[in-house]
Amino acid sequence: MGKINLLSQETIDKIAAGEVVERPASVAKELIENSIDAGATAISVEIKGGGIEYLRITDNGSGIDKDQIQIAFLRHSTSKISSAVDLDNVRSLGFRGEALSSISAVSKVELITKTKDSLLGASYIIEGAKEISLTDVGAPDGTTFIVRQLFYNTPARKKFLKSESTEGSYVFDVVEHLALSHPEISFKFLVNGKEKLMTSGNGTLSDTIYQIYGRQIASNVLDIEYVDEKVSITGFIGQSVIARGNRAFEHFFVNSRYIKSNNLSRACEEGYYGFLMGHQYPFFVINIAFTDSAVDVNVHPTKQEVRFENESEVCQLLTKTINQRLRRREDVLETHIDEPTIKQAPIIQQPTVSTVPVEAEVKPETNYQSIPAQVSATSSEVIPPKPVKTPEPFEKDRLERIKQSITAQIHNDTPYEKKFAEKNRGGEKYEQISFLNKEAVKEHKIIGQVFDTYWIVEYDKNMYIIDQHAAHEKVLFEKTMARLKNNQMTSQMISPPVIVSLSPQDVLLFENYREAFEKLGYRVESFGGNELAINGIPGNLLNLDPKAFFLEVLADCQSYKASDSFDMIIERVASMSCKAAVKGNNRLSIPEIKTLIDDLLELENPYHCPHGRPTMISFSEYELGKKFKRII
Repeated sequence: MGKINLLSQETIDKIAAGEVVERPASVAKELIENSIDAGATAISVEIKGGGIEYLRITDNGSGIDKDQIQIAFLRHSTSKISSAVDLDNVRSLGFRGEALSSISAVSKVELITKTKDSLLGASYIIEGAKEISLTDVGAPDGTTFIVRQLFYNTPARKKFLKSESTEGSYVFDVVEHLALSHPEISFKFLVNGKEKLMTSGNGTLSDTIYQIYGRQIASNVLDIEYVDEKVSITGFIGQSVIARGNRAFEHFFVNSRYIKSNNLSRACEEGYYGFLMGHQYPFFVINIAFTDSAVDVNVHPTKQEVRFENESEVCQLLTKTINQRLRRREDVLETHIDEPTIKQAPIIQQPTVSTVPVEAEVKPETNYQSIPAQVSATSSEVIPPKPVKTPEPFEKDRLERIKQSITAQIHNDTPYEKKFAEKNRGGEKYEQISFLNKEAVKEHKIIGQVFDTYWIVEYDKNMYIIDQHAAHEKVLFEKTMARLKNNQMTSQMISPPVIVSLSPQDVLLFENYREAFEKLGYRVESFGGNELAINGIPGNLLNLDPKAFFLEVLADCQSYKASDSFDMIIERVASMSCKAAVKGNNRLSIPEIKTLIDDLLELENPYHCPHGRPTMISFSEYELGKKFKRII
């Protein structure tokens, strides 16, 4: 072993900084959280050079007393806790006392601060953990941090940073998360002198979602709320029309602290089962608040990971709450004829789903025919609204003017747009008449079938287009799921049995999933060696090739773990439904389509096929009138 050396304080500070300060976004997060903890109602964030060269955080919070400034920059100095006992009830965002020490160790920091009771403010400059000056200055109430030349004295760390635009986008993510978790605070974000975001701080989360993501997303979110004596779950979840291809639009907060959790993400995605296509992920902003000390936020230096008691129970609550909310409203995809080409904002970043079994009443099968078709669904992206221009930060009455200006912008819609927004924002102001209920079906006017695939139905000043394959697939899926849940799956015995030759690995794979195959309705015995004899097949397999389908199911088993057998069953049920469903390019009679609509009527979620594609879309009379220039 080499000689053991005692490290200098400078070296210790730089090493410690690596735990907290990874990039400009880390600095922004720590300083903005300090502003929030200081009671700020307005926070301005400005960056230049991606935040590497310049980052300024200004707030109107309580400020720091001059005699406390130097102490604040020492390691493990904090005003948030006084002993280990306080860790059990931490409610502030910061509490470790490492942020200012770590930031000042690897950058040039200038602090300007003033408390409400002080006549003068104070200016403090510290570079590379070395004090430069502490002087009195004139300043408004609150605190401004200016951080320059991040990692100027640790070039090895600086070279691992990404481009300025990428680092800037990470800072934007931090501001976005904190704005969503604190809608009562007005946030302003500037990049190289240009305003990129402004929120009103009026305390209404739906308005903050609008200001960050724009009308198209804000108009397609549903409020959720669950409260008991231990936990509350509140926020907004997106409808299927605003789903994305990754998890960047999934926002979790625990006690208003942004966190990342694979378990919580999977729980929410399970709640969307049957409402989204495969490989699509939902939009949601969800805050989970605990009423006691059930959360441990002291498990990671960045505090983006937390540990809480009864995590499995919370996950089940999330799944149930989301699924029930989605089933409370009709989710027909409303299509706009003149939809513009929509782009994603370059600075904003943007889900294979497990299962939630759905009960459905088992009705007699309709004898639909079968032939192949492809169904496609449209996806869209969103342009955030143009930020509202406002005067310079923190002058008198500024915050109120911002609130009034943005609120006016949100609600300054045409009569039709107001109706549309009210119907969707919060889901309570406008009650949508369901297309699929017993009374509504009596008023349906079936116009006919186009392309031997889609049915056109007129109802309540809307034109509905039903995809016969997706609709029938959904009916078969729900009926099969009901049989699975009630252990009513039937087997159709075949003679002579079908012999299948497998590899030794596939034989072992089948034995691992034998129970799942039996639940589906297969009856299989060993035929010696590596061969199996299929004596019975699922009763609703119809005329599909039993051998080919068995091999297809078995091949899919390779992507699952033994503990995922029920998930595998669900996936294969969906596949079975798809294969057995009536296809496109196959003309149905009016009595057959009426029977199909009656079958949809019995389902809890008739608006999406098992793969999440829409079973129907709608065009309003208004949209058609607009297209034909009857409405200008």
